Amino acid sequence: MIFHSESQDKVLANLQTDSVNGLTLEQVKERTEKYGENKLQEKKKKTLLARFFEQFKDAMIIILLIAAAVSLGIAIYNTIANNHFDLIEMIEPFLILAIVLINAIMGVVQESKAEKALDALKNMSAPHARVIRGGVEKIIMSSELVPGDIIKLEAGDFVPADARLIKSVNLKSEESALTGESVPSEKFADAEVKEKAPIGDRTNMVFSGCSITYGTALAVVTATGMDTEMGKIAGILANEEETKTPLQEKLAKLGSILGILVLAICGVMFLIQLIRDGFGFDNIINGFMSAISLAVSAIPEGLPAVVTIVLSIGVQRMVKRNAIIRRLPAVETLGSASVICSDKTGTLTQNRMTLVKTYVDGGEIIDFNGNAEGETYKMLCYGSLCSDGKVVFDGGVEKHLGDPTETAIVLAAHKAGGEQDELNKNSPRVGELPFDSDRKLMTTVNVIDGKPIAIIKGAFDVIAGRTIKGDIEKAKQACNEMSSNALRVLAIAYKELDKVPETPTFEELENGLTFIGLVGMIDPPRPECKLAVATCRQAGIKPVMITGDHIITATAIAKELGIFVEGDKAITGAELDEMSDEQLDQEVRNISVYARVSPENKIRIVKAWQKKGEVVSMTGDGVNDAPALKAADIGCAMGITGTDVAKGASDMTLTDDNFATIVEAVKEGRGIFENIRKVVGFLLSTNLAEVLVVFISTIVLGYIAGLGNPFIPIQLLWINLVTDSLPAIALGMEAVESDIMFRKPNPKNESLFAKGLGAKIVLNGVLLTITTLVGYVLGAFIMKDPSGALNHEAGSTMAFMILALSQLVQALNMRSSHSLFKVGFFSNGTMNLSLLICTLLTAVVIFIPGVNAVFGMMYIEWWLYLVGVGLSLFPILVMEIAKAIGFIKHHH
Repeated sequence: MIFHSESQDKVLANLQTDSVNGLTLEQVKERTEKYGENKLQEKKKKTLLARFFEQFKDAMIIILLIAAAVSLGIAIYNTIANNHFDLIEMIEPFLILAIVLINAIMGVVQESKAEKALDALKNMSAPHARVIRGGVEKIIMSSELVPGDIIKLEAGDFVPADARLIKSVNLKSEESALTGESVPSEKFADAEVKEKAPIGDRTNMVFSGCSITYGTALAVVTATGMDTEMGKIAGILANEEETKTPLQEKLAKLGSILGILVLAICGVMFLIQLIRDGFGFDNIINGFMSAISLAVSAIPEGLPAVVTIVLSIGVQRMVKRNAIIRRLPAVETLGSASVICSDKTGTLTQNRMTLVKTYVDGGEIIDFNGNAEGETYKMLCYGSLCSDGKVVFDGGVEKHLGDPTETAIVLAAHKAGGEQDELNKNSPRVGELPFDSDRKLMTTVNVIDGKPIAIIKGAFDVIAGRTIKGDIEKAKQACNEMSSNALRVLAIAYKELDKVPETPTFEELENGLTFIGLVGMIDPPRPECKLAVATCRQAGIKPVMITGDHIITATAIAKELGIFVEGDKAITGAELDEMSDEQLDQEVRNISVYARVSPENKIRIVKAWQKKGEVVSMTGDGVNDAPALKAADIGCAMGITGTDVAKGASDMTLTDDNFATIVEAVKEGRGIFENIRKVVGFLLSTNLAEVLVVFISTIVLGYIAGLGNPFIPIQLLWINLVTDSLPAIALGMEAVESDIMFRKPNPKNESLFAKGLGAKIVLNGVLLTITTLVGYVLGAFIMKDPSGALNHEAGSTMAFMILALSQLVQALNMRSSHSLFKVGFFSNGTMNLSLLICTLLTAVVIFIPGVNAVFGMMYIEWWLYLVGVGLSLFPILVMEIAKAIGFIKHHH
């Protein structure tokens, strides 16, 4: 049954209950068995252990673990076969394991801060309820309620379950968590509501998890637990699958491709060696060892860890910009955001009703800027006297208590010099008729300058009909003009009385009025948001407004901010429900304002954009936003007004609730993604060089007596862990490039190697290979022994030195697609430090006795060291020329 559109009698009959006596205890027992407790269910959480093992799903990590296991196996075999324990061989597998473990732990720590969404939802639900059962009123735990129970509500109560009103007196309910509407909704037991009305328009219903701000009511429970509107949201939340971020997908893909390539190259090399050297047992072991050293050299061990570190650094940077990130990869997803769907209230606006225009009888509409005199001042003071709302100043911070439209009038009067307490002292209130939604008026009787005067404020059309003095036609035009600009308009009038009435009545006080004027209020846009929207547009990002507010208000604010431009459309949630998926698919790019939307609408909007291949960021603060926050590529919750539920479902929280912060976060995200591309480019080009050197020297140079693979596994591990990872982390700390918000967002499916990165990797890899091989052959020839045999160890020393140092040079090459002379050689302090440390460590390995023996080094002619340094600097020369002639492109 659709409870909001049926008559009260039918609803009660359908629920087999009685509005006076409530359910019998027998009925309660039956229904508890049928419907269960009035609680939200929850999904089972992953254990810490499960989260830890999830970190090992990455292909690169799996290959590393296999390499570690195989090299451990070979080390043990060699120990047994040679009867000699080789410490270095043993260190290698454990080093690889350590890297993998650190990476997994970092991942778990970040994620463990998550998954608090449903806990928060549960805590929002009301703990107690006042219920009538068997004709007796009692207080029970709200979890014991069943459909058909008769409940009583009053101001300050949490609504314990969805219920249809039977009686209501001046009832208002705060539903912003569910509808996003910033002003409490008025409720009427006898309202007639259409079947398809959205939640915000079901004025004869109250909903679980909302609260009563005014008035009293008697209601019949229509839904409990997961069947309530709040429960449906919890259900949607539980069913929303976590999406993988583009970076996770790209790295996973890169991992699998690298894995397949590594295995293929290792296999080819193993076979070629066996064909060349014969299939003896030792040859098989040697071939196997070469293949393992190749696998270790080909896999960028540091990559997963470095990416995690770069993202963590990004997260720290973002905290300083008021954005707290809950899931690491979300940082980079932000960088590819191409659509930002933002809530209106509080994110794009200030979430505070503000009086912006005034009109006094017979005058013109004027902007209110804090000053008022004459009739305008009198109108504001009268309005303040006729208000129950208060504005309290607490150490410079203003706190608004009560109805937002009233506090807007009180604050305006205060700014103009009419301080509320002062006014109330000088013109005391001696009688009142409280606001009620049938009359749409509120009246107070105040003694002003010794005379009793009734002040009436309320809806213009009601006051207009009861006025005898004033130019109502002109006021009507003013009222229409203000309303069409999305302002909430209240009229203020007064009536001089002969004496203070003993029992004030509507008939006496609210007729024969003198019209004073109108006040127009709006929740104004945040000033910094206009600039942020403009930045969005130049960065190729489409801003979309989604709100629970009325379409006229929403469109007016959207136009002012530049979200709604010529040719755009604005639609309501009801119109969206009428659209088929195909229609939405065609129209979604043209719609920039959605008003009066439901939680399901929000998810549909997010998914429609995602279907177009866009990366969607969604902001929200209410419980009703949580499912869409979770479905979006990046959910942004509000830190100040946001419910815990919204924060729990989101990827990031804005500590200042500001749209402009999202745009800043996008800028940071883009910078981080660029830096990760630089890191990937750097690591892969150096790894490519290692693979080519090992492959060419084993296959080609192996035919020359005394030459072969220049590297032993520990040298490659050293290069991968030291000269690869420190500069890689430093690359991740490059400053965000100044033109980054003038580029289009990176498409979701764009390859990591787009925009010339692939070419750069190949070019650099080949350069490093050539310089290393030249050094290897040169060293072996120059240092040959008297018998003329080539010196493999000397060649190996040269090759190691050149590869280690030219990787450091390579880190400088990768800093920007602009020339280093433009970027500044020393503009990244972390990079300078990491290059210094790596150079010193490499010198230790080459020159310090004992250490160099472990690494298979020997002393060579002094001038060969200089040749080695010269060869190491060669790539920087080539890359600078390539950048100058435009072979390496800049992004635009």
